[in-house]
Amino acid sequence: MYRCAKYFLPYALAASLLSMVCSVQAQTHRPFPPYALRGEMVVLQTPDISLNGKPARLAPGSRLRGDTNLLQQPASLSGEKLVVHYTLDPNGLLMDVWVLNPVELANKPWPREAQEAANWSFDQASQTWTKR
Repeated sequence: MYRCAKYFLPYALAASLLSMVCSVQAQTHRPFPPYALRGEMVVLQTPDISLNGKPARLAPGSRLRGDTNLLQQPASLSGEKLVVHYTLDPNGLLMDVWVLNPVELANKPWPREAQEAANWSFDQASQTWTKR
């Protein structure tokens, strides 16, 4: 009996520590680039998506990160309506997509169009936008 506890305890402690780290990580605000926009995305059939109610596509090599910042397969999120921050490549395809967690969702305002971002000021350190 003692032998089992001796081998099981380190694994149990590691698992509980990992779960605490993951739960804390989900509650933090990730750093986003100043050209990231906010929108509502629905994955239809990869690479086709709906972005703000309009058809769009994921770029080849695009990265989709969940609310805990882990990479997600787009097909695993198929049909879900997600609030995201995203960047576009030069061809207008979605390159980087971050599914927002509750802390990031509360960070308002955030530009939804490139025109808004051009007229607002972004503070990289606090990850906040200010309307001019």
